[in-house]
This record gives sequence, C-alpha cells and structure tokens, in this order.
Amino acid sequence: MNNTPPGLRLLRPPTVIGQFHTLFFGSVRMFFLGVLGFAVYGNEALHFSCDPDRRELNLYCYNQFRPITPQVFWALQLVTVLVPGAVFHLYAACKNIDQEEILERPIYTVFYIISVLLRIILEVIAFWLQSHLFGFQVHPLYMCDASALEKTFNVTKCMVPEHFEKTIFLSAMYTFTVITILLCVAEIFEILCRRLGYLNNQ
Repeated sequence: MNNTPPGLRLLRPPTVIGQFHTLFFGSVRMFFLGVLGFAVYGNEALHFSCDPDRRELNLYCYNQFRPITPQVFWALQLVTVLVPGAVFHLYAACKNIDQEEILERPIYTVFYIISVLLRIILEVIAFWLQSHLFGFQVHPLYMCDASALEKTFNVTKCMVPEHFEKTIFLSAMYTFTVITILLCVAEIFEILCRRLGYLNNQ
C-alpha cells in the first residue's frame, strides 16, 4: 500500500507519457541547452567581427544580428512552457488531489488537459518566434546596415563565428520543440484513453 501523501505523489505526472516528457524536458533538453548551448554561443559576441574591425561597429551589428541571444530566448521558452503544468500541480497539491483522481473526476481531467494544451500552444508560439528571430540556418556572413551608426559604413560585411555548429544546434532545438509537442499530443490521447477505460470499468 502506498502511504505517500497525495500532494507528494502528484509531483509525478499521472500518465506514462507525461513522466517521460518530464524526464525528457527536465534532463535532456536542459542539459543540452545549459552545457552545449554555452559552449556554442557563449563567446559569440566576442568573436563576431565586421569590416572594418571596430569595437562600436562590431557591437552595433551584433545587436542587429541578435536582437535577443539564443540562450536567453530558449531559457525563457523552457520557463514559460513549465508554467501551466506547475500551476496545475501546485493547485492539485494544495487540494490533495492524487493521480487517480485526475482520471476519475472529469473536472480534474479537463483541467489537466487544458494545462497540456497550453504547453502545446506555448511551444508552437516559441517555434514560430524562433523561426523569425534565428531562421533555420546560420550563414557565415551577415550584411549589416550600419548607416545609422556612421554614414561612411553604409552596409558592412560581418563574419559569424562557428556558423555550422550553430546551424546544427539550431536544428536540434527545433527538433526538441517538435518532440515536446508530439509528447504533449500523445499525453492527451493517453489521458482520454485511460479516462474511457475507467468509465467502461465502472
């Protein structure tokens, strides 16, 4: 017999796919971003150089090239996507709702599905923003319009360091987003199937 308090048992998602999603999200994705992301993007601003190689020009063009740094964007994405599930789990812990009750009581099932749907929506929005901010490929050269900084610059050519590694990393982050969306969709189907199974057994 499980003597664990209901609030603590709920720290684990009520579905098998949800538990795998938590492991995938919490371990692989965060490790990939925290360790490899820093290795790939950590010193990008220092090695970003333009012609002529002047500090103010390099900084101006880098800010144009990167309105937001990828590490900050992906960290915000991870935190934002965690919010719906965290809110539901906090509510469930306060109400002492266990895993079985989520599937047995329709109102809790609906609330949990809504939290998963919100995760899907947030991931889709993040995918769209990422495609507009960073594209799908990092090119070795960036043409910077520096006329606002000094008219003699006009359009200057800048070198993007380690562009191939960044393209691979960018593709991996897109893949993680797609996998997360698919896991969320599969989790909804698992919840509905288990809910139907519970109703049939009554």
